Amino acid sequence: MATEEKYTEAVGRRKTATARVRLFPAQKTTFVINGKKVDEYFPTLQLQKTIKDAMTTVEGATFKVSAKVLGGGIPAQAEAIRLGIARALVKDDKTRRKELKVAGFLKRDPRKKERKKFGLRSARRAPQWSKR
Repeated sequence: MATEEKYTEAVGRRKTATARVRLFPAQKTTFVINGKKVDEYFPTLQLQKTIKDAMTTVEGATFKVSAKVLGGGIPAQAEAIRLGIARALVKDDKTRRKELKVAGFLKRDPRKKERKKFGLRSARRAPQWSKR
């Protein structure tokens, strides 16, 4: 029987992306997303920075970050993971809350795609009007 590791778990969401994040205590900070390394899953440096932002804000925190993320686009997935990491860090140690809140990592971004209404071409775009 395998020994169970202790971890802190939290959920982060953005648009339609949902990330389940687990923080395992470790000597060095590493990130694994859906079984892949960060640079494999998120090829751009901007998206990698987005994920690592919450960890770099908190000093002296070293964890192995494991995330399962589904839905949404790639940038939304990165922001969902960041929110999940921030929530897990606060769950692990309540004193981190202030600095993460000031950085804006604990607020869920509520913006979603607006639904299409009948009689319109998209959410707000009306068909072209012609006088005759």
